[in-house]
Amino acid sequence: MTHTEHLDGGDALVSAFNAVGADYLFCSSGSEWAPVWESLARRHRDGEPAPRYLDLTHETVAVGMATGYGLVRRRPQGVLLHAAPGLLQGSMAVHGALLAGVPMVVSSSESTTYGDGPGQDPGGQWYRNLSIVGGPHGVAEPFTKWSTEAASVHTLPTMITRAAELSWRAPAGPAYLNIPLEIFLEEWDGREAKPIVAPGSTHSSPEEVDAVAQMIREAANPVIVTETAGREAGGFEALAAFAEAWHIPVVEPDSAVCGNFPRTHPLHAGGDIGPWMDEADLILLVNCRAPFYPPSRRPSKAKIVVIDEVPQRPHVVYQVLFADRYLEGNVANTLRQLAKRAKDVDEAVVTARRAAQEERHAAEQAAIAAAESKAAKAQGVDPVLVAATLRRLLEGGDAIVVDETITHSRVVKRHLRTAAPDSYFYVQGGLGQGIAVALGVKLAAPQRPVVLTIGDGAFTYNPIVPSYDASKAYELPLLVVVFNNRVYKSMNLNHRRFYPDGAAAETGEWLGTDLHRLPRLAQFAEPFGMHTETVDTPDALAPALERALKAVTEGTTAVVDVLVTR
Repeated sequence: MTHTEHLDGGDALVSAFNAVGADYLFCSSGSEWAPVWESLARRHRDGEPAPRYLDLTHETVAVGMATGYGLVRRRPQGVLLHAAPGLLQGSMAVHGALLAGVPMVVSSSESTTYGDGPGQDPGGQWYRNLSIVGGPHGVAEPFTKWSTEAASVHTLPTMITRAAELSWRAPAGPAYLNIPLEIFLEEWDGREAKPIVAPGSTHSSPEEVDAVAQMIREAANPVIVTETAGREAGGFEALAAFAEAWHIPVVEPDSAVCGNFPRTHPLHAGGDIGPWMDEADLILLVNCRAPFYPPSRRPSKAKIVVIDEVPQRPHVVYQVLFADRYLEGNVANTLRQLAKRAKDVDEAVVTARRAAQEERHAAEQAAIAAAESKAAKAQGVDPVLVAATLRRLLEGGDAIVVDETITHSRVVKRHLRTAAPDSYFYVQGGLGQGIAVALGVKLAAPQRPVVLTIGDGAFTYNPIVPSYDASKAYELPLLVVVFNNRVYKSMNLNHRRFYPDGAAAETGEWLGTDLHRLPRLAQFAEPFGMHTETVDTPDALAPALERALKAVTEGTTAVVDVLVTR
């Protein structure tokens, strides 16, 4: 640093994110970030360490990429948005990160002097347009885990590390810090924050685990239901070992947000808890925030054990678990402890349970094969054929699937049949984040193929141009497969369900659903030099996907728009 340069709040922020261990700062530019840009320029010039800065052109892309990266790496990253308007633009994605349980520190700014204070003029835009009553930290509070304001440049680094530590601990989620521009422009004395370390592990007591093990031992027909066990480090493997040790089937309901258990495993019992509501005598809810719908739908005879580090989620407005017992230690630790206790079981009971599950599993495999055979003979391109073809082409390639389908989400899960940890993620919150989340996943796992499955309605909600720009600028090739039925089908289904004999059914005037007017969706990628395909016949599907995967392997994003029949 030359003698004319001094440290300021921008340096304090960069220093703090170094201490956090953030690999990246995901930034959608705003006029408050000049001090951060100057600090990064100095560090780059002088060879000093700094998180890598990503210059992104939309707030949803910035937050979504941080979400995708965090799903795989599970460490808090930095997200920089612009004032209250940028925070509002990115709020859907921040809320999605909260639902997905992804740690991150989101920051934006305001002005506190409006040009009437000493020092540099922050600019009249803050006085006229950008400021908001109560400050942006008030705006962020409902959709973040923790939200506050940094009031001094001298406490700024420690505030950032505190926000990161809070965001990392269960239940993980985004923390927000409002940093006024005047704080950024203040001179900083260089006191750096201490580097943070991973959260310590928590354990259920042996006595508590023993009691649950005895409940499992006495159960004739137990079942595991999970939504997010695979989100935790080691959770996927621990759940598989636990289920195998006790020979308990595993249900992943439609509300599952990630892959939690191998879908090819004989103990995988599909996605419907319904058949178990009257049959099960013990239900083990493993990281399962909303198992029953409607919430009052209580199992007829089953005892319920909730295994979750934070079972009552503060951000869930209404949550009914019907718990008879809680195990509130780290889930992976708890499952390992329970697996070790799989002793003194009644072999006759286990044999009967195993036989019943083998029958269910065989029936499901037969149903999957029948559905795929039927799809292969269909006139047009059936969604089942798309998912099954993808499965065959991705087999053995260690691919990661990010899913932002609605109507076809069950088809994707059922027929792709992902079987490895961190191989499937379902986008949380509102539609329009899928491409960004997939880009973040690719950033975290550059050697693995990343595939985004997405409906045409969800595709049009995404910020397409900024997303493709990020893919091209940062060399993050994806395979994007659009399940294009030319309609907002979930909306149309609800209209028909609520008003089966209504005016729309009589006249055929279905509003809010038609997407036939859109141009070919793959064409939006052409200005970026990406590989594009449009498929409308079954015979063309596999060759098109093969060409697309080859393009991705060679470093180019490929978009395959598949015109499906339903």
